[in-house]
Amino acid sequence: MIAPFTYVAYPSRVVFGPGKLAELGAELERLGVRRALLLSTPEQIALAEQVRQQLGDTAAGIFARATMHTPVAVTKDALAKLQSLGADGFVALGGGSTIGLGKALALRTDLPLVAVPTTYAGSEMTTILGETEGGRKATQRTPRVLPKAVIYDVELTLSLPPGLTATSGVNALAHAVEALYAHDTNPIIALMAEDGVAALGRSLPRIIRDTADREARIDAQYGAWLCSTCLGVVAMALHHKICHVLGGSFNLPHAETHTVMLPHVTEYNAPAAPDAMRRIERALGVERASAGLFDLNRSLGAPAALRELGMPEAGIDQAVEMVLQDQYANPRPLERNALRAMLARAWAGEPPKPG
Repeated sequence: MIAPFTYVAYPSRVVFGPGKLAELGAELERLGVRRALLLSTPEQIALAEQVRQQLGDTAAGIFARATMHTPVAVTKDALAKLQSLGADGFVALGGGSTIGLGKALALRTDLPLVAVPTTYAGSEMTTILGETEGGRKATQRTPRVLPKAVIYDVELTLSLPPGLTATSGVNALAHAVEALYAHDTNPIIALMAEDGVAALGRSLPRIIRDTADREARIDAQYGAWLCSTCLGVVAMALHHKICHVLGGSFNLPHAETHTVMLPHVTEYNAPAAPDAMRRIERALGVERASAGLFDLNRSLGAPAALRELGMPEAGIDQAVEMVLQDQYANPRPLERNALRAMLARAWAGEPPKPG
């Protein structure tokens, strides 16, 4: 029997396929953008320069200082440049750091944002914005930050190195895993989440074996789109709460933190979310969800321990206290001792286990 549910579909326009970056100018014209500010990280300024050449006079300039966790100070600098150039829209070229900056600007200006993701992180399909200031990361949801269009072009992912492929892919997978046990999940999201987990579970190992495998890259983009769409519709729970705490407090890399924590939080919630676990197990073809996720990470050569990412062991207790504050809804109640044991295992890189 289908239980009662509420499903909200946010407006979005997705342009998906090889070579679709060529349609960026047409998308900006459709939105009425005459002068677009291009956003990137310092590492991706070459892509921004390429797009500036492609757009010609429509490109107002480049701001190439996007930073992980979206520091408010960087957003203020980007806003000043946006205003000095008289730009009436912006294009985010890159992963979660750049798209986060685009969202922060959209929130402050209500100007149209076009996202061109080059990783699998998935921020482009969510109403979520996380910003960091004073060593703390604050998260909010608002439709105002949604891109007006998203262009997925597999050509932009072919040069993504194996390490970033793995962690951004598992980061996307985490969105679907959490959506399966969210308090407001629904049958539509469950279908999308399970298919997203399956797509990433089968494509990521292929990409690690051959980073130029276009078919696997397209499959991974498809999976990332499904997973991030799920996160955009339903609530976050313990996994995202922990990752925001760890990232904002200890400046840990975003995707890598999600990758390390996903098997452990999945195991923590397993007793309270049996249907979600069955769907994950079916999608990955494994007997136990958390073990399957841990083994997937190992097969991808992804980080296994928070200490590898630079978290001090002394930070475990601090993280527990912060997670217990302003709690997200979660299928299993948050228990101090169990949380500490889970974080200690994740810090050491041990396999997840019930507790």
